[in-house]
Amino acid sequence: MNIYPAIDIRKGRCVRLKQGRADCETIYFNDPVEPARLWREAGAEWIHVVDLDGALSGEPQNWQLVEKICALGVKVQMGGGLRESVSIKKAFNIGVSRVVIGTRACEDEVFIKTLVDRYSNKIAVGIDAKNGRVATQGWINTTKLKALDFATKISTLGVETIIYTDISRDGMLYGPNFNEQKRMLSKVDVKIIASGGISTYEDIDQFFKISEKHPGMEGVIIGKALYEDKINLAKVLRH
Repeated sequence: MNIYPAIDIRKGRCVRLKQGRADCETIYFNDPVEPARLWREAGAEWIHVVDLDGALSGEPQNWQLVEKICALGVKVQMGGGLRESVSIKKAFNIGVSRVVIGTRACEDEVFIKTLVDRYSNKIAVGIDAKNGRVATQGWINTTKLKALDFATKISTLGVETIIYTDISRDGMLYGPNFNEQKRMLSKVDVKIIASGGISTYEDIDQFFKISEKHPGMEGVIIGKALYEDKINLAKVLRH
């Protein structure tokens, strides 16, 4: 199971939001490359980067910073505003290893199928759920689409990896929604990366136990707990 330290970029800085709310922002680093360097030195193989400005505007806004993070020699999984083929191609050209498609995946099945046919497992779909329903446009719009139904649909298109986030837990340090994560794993035959609410070593241990029963449990994304020193990344990676 992979560990993905998260770096959310907004207005050029590394921040964390509570439940995706822009008015509940905490700035942790003025330069997002700095935590990326720290996570790489701690042993991270992957870093999960989200362009929050891109998620809201519909087009990535922090290309230079993402490229600098890629240049550190870690694999970068990037999301936020990747809704057009030209942006996705640019992400790969600057060194991104995997892109995460969120909003556009809900709107255009043909688009996702085309991407999967072209880039295979370098394409992941992000499912951000609020009360079990898919949220889009930087979590501003909650659709009527049930997260599990959407996951089932995109799995038939050849998508191999889903990043499943419970928005209500994100940035809150309340602990993950294990029941929903396990439900997703049991119903959909794809790799799942869990996100939202991971705040203790016990949370991570629980996901390791889940992965023993569900081989599809591919990894977990850790955000605020790292920045608040509740979890030491090097210690987790020695698990």
